[in-house]
Amino acid sequence: MTVQPSVSSTLPKDLTPDRLPRHVAIIMDGNGRWAQGRGLPRVMGHRQGVNALKKIVRCCHHWGIKALTVYAFSTENWGRPRPEVEFLMELFNHVLIQELEHMKKQNICLRVVGNLDQLPTRLQTIIETSMAETYHNQGVRFTVAMNYGGRQEITQACRHIATQVQEGRLAPEDINDELFGRYLFTQDVGDPDLLIRTSGEMRISNFLLWQLAYAEIYVTKTLWPDFDETELHQALWDYQQRQRRFGKV
Repeated sequence: MTVQPSVSSTLPKDLTPDRLPRHVAIIMDGNGRWAQGRGLPRVMGHRQGVNALKKIVRCCHHWGIKALTVYAFSTENWGRPRPEVEFLMELFNHVLIQELEHMKKQNICLRVVGNLDQLPTRLQTIIETSMAETYHNQGVRFTVAMNYGGRQEITQACRHIATQVQEGRLAPEDINDELFGRYLFTQDVGDPDLLIRTSGEMRISNFLLWQLAYAEIYVTKTLWPDFDETELHQALWDYQQRQRRFGKV
């Protein structure tokens, strides 16, 4: 039986419900450094990172965040040591199997995006099953970017649009921002309002390059395994202090 992390079921009083970001994206960085700083193998940081993610998903569920997208494995991550990559693939398998019933009970809709056909066959099957069994859930839209790259996503969208033009289904003058967005992985969830990056790194690492055009960015030095309810509260509070002008005065 899965033991779920305890989090507050009520929104902190200093946050305004109608000013919460609808869609939060997170670059979960720092698992390896968290483990190495404790004299542990890097893979132990990934295990602890899963626990942190469970807490944040539950916070979003209880606090009214409609959509959460996390960067779990980039196209560049294949360059890590093979044992670490193999561990991550097995960890993804285990977590999806373990958490499926909980996601169904919490009305969470799981989506996994990226070039999934390059993942291990067993993992592809588990992903398909998990998405199918949570497809009609109306709670948090929980998107996991796996084997994902922002540039690759944009290139793929361009190919699809070019094919439509070549086949005469689209005219070049039909192409605009709205149409382009329909060919992205996030076409049914909308752009993030807030991007959170842990571990203090000041870059977006090929994540949601098109979609983050006007996202508010919050960077914390906290390593991902230590990111918890308090840290999310601080990020949301900071977001609510900002004025979102979208290029206007």
